[in-house]
Amino acid sequence: MEAHQFTFSVPATPAAASTARHRAVDAIALWDEGLDTEVVRTAELVISELVTNAVQYAGTRPVSLTVRLDMGVLRIEVCDASPVLPQPGLPDADSEGGRGLFLVAALSDRYHAEPVENGKRCWAEIDLIARPNQEIAHPLPLQRS
Repeated sequence: MEAHQFTFSVPATPAAASTARHRAVDAIALWDEGLDTEVVRTAELVISELVTNAVQYAGTRPVSLTVRLDMGVLRIEVCDASPVLPQPGLPDADSEGGRGLFLVAALSDRYHAEPVENGKRCWAEIDLIARPNQEIAHPLPLQRS
């Protein structure tokens, strides 16, 4: 499998997640690596959640998205200008939001948020090739506190 990567920025607007999803799926389709439809749909949802979270904290500054396919791993990175790292957890049953990172954790094999020079980077990885005895660890709690 050949390595591929694309990066682009989207304005921090309500349409950012939709724009990022569509551009990413179009770019992935050009890679012609025969990616499973389920993997592409999972990537779409992860991109949507990470970009939506970034837009909430980016203010008016653009949000950047990088998607990389290398060595059987699809990696999604979203960077924004806010230094505030996300606080994962489960919201109350009546909350209208707060489930994005829980979804990212459930759909990806690994994810993390880390400070960078001009803000933060949130990333998630989806393994394309199942490995025997692979342990999937997610740092989010599975129960409400």
